[in-house]
Amino acid sequence: MKFVADGMLGKLTRWLRMLGQDVEYFKQLEDSELLDIARNENRILLTRDMELYRRSASKGIQAYYLEGKTEPEKLAELAIRFKIPLKIEMEKSRCPMCNSKIEPRPKEQVKGELEPNTFANYNSFWRCPKCGKIYWQGAHWGRIRDTLEKAEEILRNNKGA
Repeated sequence: MKFVADGMLGKLTRWLRMLGQDVEYFKQLEDSELLDIARNENRILLTRDMELYRRSASKGIQAYYLEGKTEPEKLAELAIRFKIPLKIEMEKSRCPMCNSKIEPRPKEQVKGELEPNTFANYNSFWRCPKCGKIYWQGAHWGRIRDTLEKAEEILRNNKGA
């Protein structure tokens, strides 16, 4: 499954990439260009623009209109619709910035590229082979888990409805 997200979904794009989903994102493309990408690359268009959603449907391009307002709501919606697990598995994760699959890196290979405290306090690192960004499960990981737990809670509440 591959997606292309409209310019209103930058934050959601980063979340989906961390969850291992292949998501193309262009902040300032015209609607017609997004539709061409969806058609030519066999991607599902994700949008919060009802007019764009209708245009895609009229052209036979698979699209999904997101109704959720918060990131947990949007993630839960997509988890329901596309059976996306709401769990980050680093071996499947993609770079939130450029969409390439990230790769594990031994700690010694990233020495000198991180703040000394980061290097001293963490042992597992991943690097994007395309943009070079380095990732680790740092203090921000608590906020990531909180967001995913809220999305899971929405899922549980929807299953009971």
